[in-house]
Amino acid sequence: MELNEEDLKMLNSKIGLKHLLAHKKVDLKEALTATRYELTLREIQAELVKMQLWIIANNMKVMLLFHGGDPSEKSGIIRKILSHNNPRHYRVEVNLPHRSQKTNGEWYFKKFVEKLPQEGEMVFWDRSWYNRAVIEPVHGLCTQKEYEMFMEQVNAFEKMLTDSGITLIKFYFNISRKEHSRRLKEVKKSPLTKWKMTPFDEHSKELWAEYKNYKEKMISQTHTEHAPWIEINKERREEEMIEAARQLLSLIPYGKD
Repeated sequence: MELNEEDLKMLNSKIGLKHLLAHKKVDLKEALTATRYELTLREIQAELVKMQLWIIANNMKVMLLFHGGDPSEKSGIIRKILSHNNPRHYRVEVNLPHRSQKTNGEWYFKKFVEKLPQEGEMVFWDRSWYNRAVIEPVHGLCTQKEYEMFMEQVNAFEKMLTDSGITLIKFYFNISRKEHSRRLKEVKKSPLTKWKMTPFDEHSKELWAEYKNYKEKMISQTHTEHAPWIEINKERREEEMIEAARQLLSLIPYGKD
């Protein structure tokens, strides 16, 4: 592997040396990739802090939705984005799918309305109301009528949110079927992460086509001018995070007034 002057400078830095010596067998390419990622991440996290300060100062209300296949790094990406931000001015909400759901006649969106962002606050949803667009119909967690009602109401619901002054950002993380399988095997193999496996994960490979079909319907029918979907198409976890953070920074006009 040929290294230019910039590569050598990075590898000779504290961060570069850390990654060079991280494993018994030195891998220059992997060490250089990891060093570049960490340096880029530090720059982006500094910008994310500036962005949050601007959101607070301008009383903005920001809501971000994170969706994707089961092994996509939604929760990890959220943690990286927020790792240096002020926790008093953001919340992370999780909407986990459940096999047994009580239908008590409440409006489906009610529980999400109760957790809308306040002025100067960001709310991150690790899965959101869009569970009803993909996961629930695939696994029989909602009826066909409930699914169709959701698809009829969701665009109007989001228009009400944006008309009320909420900045709504919707991310969907796409990975290939091959990468999907690789990540699932990695999760199952590691004693530190195998607890993350759920029945949904176990059946996700055999339901790939059905997931894809519902996902494509969701994107085509709910990609609107007031609340468009931002699709992230990256195979590496690090690239997913960097792309999502850059997209977020580009959508908030901090430091531009």
